[in-house]
This record gives sequence, C-alpha cells and structure tokens, in this order.
Amino acid sequence: MTIPFIKMHGLGNDFVIIDHRLSDNVLNSSQITHLGNRRRGIGFDQLLTIFPARGDGDVFLRINNPDGSEAEACGNGTRCVADLIMREDNLPKITIETVAGNLYCHRTSNKDVSVNMGIVKTNWDDIPLIKSADTLRVQLEDAPFTECCCVNIGNPHAVFFCDDADTVDLSTIGPILEKNKMFPKGANIEFATVISNHQIRMRVWERGAGITEACGSGACAVLVASARNGLTGRQAEVVLDGGSLEIEWVDDGSILMTGPTTVSFRGQFSV
Repeated sequence: MTIPFIKMHGLGNDFVIIDHRLSDNVLNSSQITHLGNRRRGIGFDQLLTIFPARGDGDVFLRINNPDGSEAEACGNGTRCVADLIMREDNLPKITIETVAGNLYCHRTSNKDVSVNMGIVKTNWDDIPLIKSADTLRVQLEDAPFTECCCVNIGNPHAVFFCDDADTVDLSTIGPILEKNKMFPKGANIEFATVISNHQIRMRVWERGAGITEACGSGACAVLVASARNGLTGRQAEVVLDGGSLEIEWVDDGSILMTGPTTVSFRGQFSV
C-alpha cells in the first residue's frame, strides 16, 4: 500500500503531512518512527495527519514526534496545514481542531499565515510541573541550568534566559533538561537572549524531536516569558535558527504567531 504525502516547512521546521480525510489507514508508532528517520525514511520534525473535523472546525490535526509520541500542539505545523487547506478551498481563514483545542488561522496581507495558539497558561499545574512553584522562576534540581520561566502554549515549555543563546551546548543540555523530574510530561526547552524590546534570539530543543531550526509554540513561550519578566513588551520578532516569527500576546490572553510556509515536495511512501 502506498500513501501520498506533502513535505513542508516553516522556517526549516519540517513536516510530513498526510491527509486521512479519505482513508482509514493510520500509521502506528513503529511506522511513524521509521518514517521519521532521516536516513532510512523521509525525515521530519513532526508528522502531521489531517482528519475530518470532529466538531465545528474545518479539519482535525494529529501531531506526532519522530519518536512516535503524540504532541499536543505545533505552531509552525498548524500554519503549514492551514496554508494547504486555505488554498484547497480558497478560504481566507479556517479553524483547525487539535487535542489542545481549536486553533484559528488566517492569511495575512503579505501571504504569510497567522495562527492564534489560544490562551496562554502559566499556572504550575497547567504546565504541568511535578509540584507547586512560581512559574516565573522555577528552580530545577540536578540540572546544568537551574532557573527557568515555564509556560504552556498547548504544550509545556521551559525558557532559560542567557547572555548568548548561540553559545549554549544545546545538543548536550537539551535532553537533560527535557526530562528533568520537575516536568512529569517532559518539556520543550528554549534558550533565549533578549536583543531589544522588540527582538529576541532563541534556540530550541523540542520534546521528542531534538534540536529544530524553528519552533512556533516555543517562540510564543519565549515572548510570554520575556514579557512576564519585563524584558520586552507583548509583541516582538523572535529570531530562530531558520528565520523569524512575529509573535503577539494579545489582551485577551491568547497568542498570535505569524510567518511564512513552504512546500518542499510531494511524494508517496509504502507501508
């Protein structure tokens, strides 16, 4: 059996997208892991599977990491899928359902795609943390970096501010921090350097995926963390390895992420 797919990326954050609206063939964890291998499969930061809507949205989106685990949210992936669906039906905006809630997407005047990632959560049990803590300055034990600001953008994030994010040995430190005992469900790890009131440099270790060139929910988490700490305002450009995203934490508590999407190629694979 062959399954068609589309390979897309948002600032180098790359995805394999499968449309299961007309099919009952859903990949299992082992098949996802094989497909995600960049030498023996196709390779991706996340696998995105489109299903028929379950509620009042346009489609339902399932997100899997290369290790087969399921993720609650993926900002750049959502923007890529939104781009496809809006082009397919010639729509200016759509609603994508996820396990983390409905995400509202629209195309901007310069043809970028913007997604509202929903209400930001900052309570310790919403992250979640293993115990009650001030999420503005969470103290970690047995960790190479001991203080972070924690945010939930549909999924858990721990933001570490530093003088120069580019000098951090992310490949060594990322997997240690991701699995710190403070994070019962693991955490996405961001290192951030505030450049100005409207610009932040960020690098990311994604839970279940490792180092990626961009992470949309991570960029949102960094903006929220910097605003909560009084380091920036509520709107800024977040500069990632793959490019920049515009992030705005709006007055109703939700957060907007805007940036480009790109189709890399289309193909099919056998299972």
